[in-house]
Amino acid sequence: MSVTEAPPLGELRALAPLHARAQGIPAARCRAVLSRIRTAYGDDADSWPAVWNRAGDALAARGHHLDAARHYALARFPSVDGPARERAQRLCVRSFDRWRATRPGIGRLEVEAPSGGGRFAAWTAGLSRQAPRPLILVCGGIVSVKEQWAPLLARAAALGTALAVTELPGVGENTLPYDTAAPAMIGALLDRLADSADVRRTHAIALSFGGHLALRAALEDRRLVGVSTVGAPVRHFFLDHDWRTGLPTTTAHTLRRLTGRPPAELGEWALTADELARLRDLPVTYVAALRDDIVPLSDAAALAADPAARRRFLVVDDEHGAPAHLARVRPLLLGSALRDLRVHPVRSAALCAVAGALRTRRGRVRT
Repeated sequence: MSVTEAPPLGELRALAPLHARAQGIPAARCRAVLSRIRTAYGDDADSWPAVWNRAGDALAARGHHLDAARHYALARFPSVDGPARERAQRLCVRSFDRWRATRPGIGRLEVEAPSGGGRFAAWTAGLSRQAPRPLILVCGGIVSVKEQWAPLLARAAALGTALAVTELPGVGENTLPYDTAAPAMIGALLDRLADSADVRRTHAIALSFGGHLALRAALEDRRLVGVSTVGAPVRHFFLDHDWRTGLPTTTAHTLRRLTGRPPAELGEWALTADELARLRDLPVTYVAALRDDIVPLSDAAALAADPAARRRFLVVDDEHGAPAHLARVRPLLLGSALRDLRVHPVRSAALCAVAGALRTRRGRVRT
């Protein structure tokens, strides 16, 4: 795919502060880095990946490995398309790995696809062979790397659950193909965790396209006892041609890079009426934004159509990802997970501490 088909620098500049704030990069720091960028792609010294990589290098040299990982995550944004962004992806993982080595209890797991078609990785916390805990599985969307979940991993003990954070196929370290068979990766991950977590009680906090993956996985894997999501495409995103023509360039471009197909050719990804009926008994918490320009409100309505279905909805006047309402959204997602997993007693102070740590990473995240 040529650079001319890719998101322009202006769109990346507009999105960068939102992703930077979501990862805890100060606004002034983000503006300083952006001021040195002249081109969106390539390996020139003033290109997007080169400038963000240098910022990450400087932090890594001073031993600030988590901050370095956050800058490398911006360097590879929105997806890996060449050597400079490949370097950023590699160093993002390496810097995060060095940070987590200083945090007891955060582990790494690598999973090979049963078919041999690729591999993916997960960062884990709260695992125990002696006393397996129910599992919260976390996954972002099409531009979200697993390393952004550091605050949640660092506070796993407060939740009283096991945690595993991973990525969609084609994102970060995940080399699986992003196709209709992709939801099987969730089952493969649960299989690997079966001796150190109570995977028979797994709740997925999965955002945007991660939510779609989790809902599809739940059709076949009854170990998923609940899904919490924000702005997940369900049905109409994949079927409404007029809606798709208005997608942001970053979303359309990245989705095509990951799937190898334009969004218009993903119609079979839509959940059918029969599949939605099969999910009737699955508790689903869905946050919808009135001004979402990526996922239509009709997708939330598709989940709500059956009055007997076990659904919880929060609709906010916001954009994709509900960035202005994170103080409500993140405790809602965590609380829904703990309730569905029947983790008792839920200490409100502990939950607030975890949600508060996540709220320090404010911003709009286009997943």
